[in-house]
Amino acid sequence: MQQPRMIVVEGSYRQMGEQLGTRTAELIARSLETYTHRFRTDAGLSQKDIDRWGAVYLDIAADYAPEIAALLDGMAQGSGHPAARLAALNARTEMLYGTGYRDEGCTSLSVLPRYTANGHTLLAQNWDWHPEQAEVTFLLATRDQSGFGVLSLTEAGMLAKSGFNSAGLGVCANLLVSDRDRGGRGVPYHFLLRGALQSATMSEAHRKLLAVDRISSGNALLADGSGGESIDFELAPDAFGAQYPEEGLITHANHFQTDIPVGDRKAATSALTLLRPLRARHLLQDALTEHRVGVEHIVSALRDEWSFPDGICRHPDPAVPVAEQTATVYSMVMDLTDRVLWIAPGPPSRHGYSRWELDRVFTDHRPCAVEFTPGNIREESA
Repeated sequence: MQQPRMIVVEGSYRQMGEQLGTRTAELIARSLETYTHRFRTDAGLSQKDIDRWGAVYLDIAADYAPEIAALLDGMAQGSGHPAARLAALNARTEMLYGTGYRDEGCTSLSVLPRYTANGHTLLAQNWDWHPEQAEVTFLLATRDQSGFGVLSLTEAGMLAKSGFNSAGLGVCANLLVSDRDRGGRGVPYHFLLRGALQSATMSEAHRKLLAVDRISSGNALLADGSGGESIDFELAPDAFGAQYPEEGLITHANHFQTDIPVGDRKAATSALTLLRPLRARHLLQDALTEHRVGVEHIVSALRDEWSFPDGICRHPDPAVPVAEQTATVYSMVMDLTDRVLWIAPGPPSRHGYSRWELDRVFTDHRPCAVEFTPGNIREESA
């Protein structure tokens, strides 16, 4: 699998959305085809239903974060697809509520600067999903007229997954499912992720995640390279739980780890979720104890194949039908202090990590280097 493509846009949020729509119109069409098919076959939604709910979520975007609504409007103009359908795409989890369709996997972690070798804040994640979705997934860099920049992994037609911004604030996303999840009106999970990435401070990110009406569950691991702090929020409709670093580390997978008053609907079925966070801690423990955690230690943990094929580094299970297979699609490590991202296509045990610097991507759309090659974790020139 090749390294992800980089899409760079600048200007007002509407201008950036239009540039994004123009440059990824074909990929957006593929995403819409994939998820519209699921909306119809899995949820029984007609095109009229999809457009109606998309319009609802577009209105919610305007109230929640005008930047998101402007990006969606611009992307519609550039791609030729209605803004309401793009809003529905960004609300796919909520649109498919009750159908049994859920994003899968993901292992996330953060390390505080007092425990790292260079005194920097580190944030990382493996994103597990259908391998073929890598074809419509890319890195998106946005920089607005004030100079505020965001670098995020995203699927075509959507605005964010995990990433970080020029203020040094980063977020990683993990699937959670609770008995409180419902369809209807509320801020979709992927809007919440973009809202956090649009935040210049940790306190602003808290407001974007917590002080809103949520209709689905999800996890958001936040870390701040400027202040060297990290916190994890388990989000559910009308409830949330917080998890703090232990020995400088937070790890999270796909089950609720706090005492949030909800029924967990994923812990029993998400592959190895009950052990992946503990396994990551065990793999990093020696470096944590010695306060010398480096990117290379995190890469090694993200490549861990224990309990193959369902480990932290997840591989397709040949016993599962191809259409239902899940694997690590992308692996990411972020240095939030230096605003640097390393990313590898999955499974990361088989690929090197390309290195990107946030400020540099706006003048040079190529990675700075390919590092941490399989079997020999060291830096190499691109």
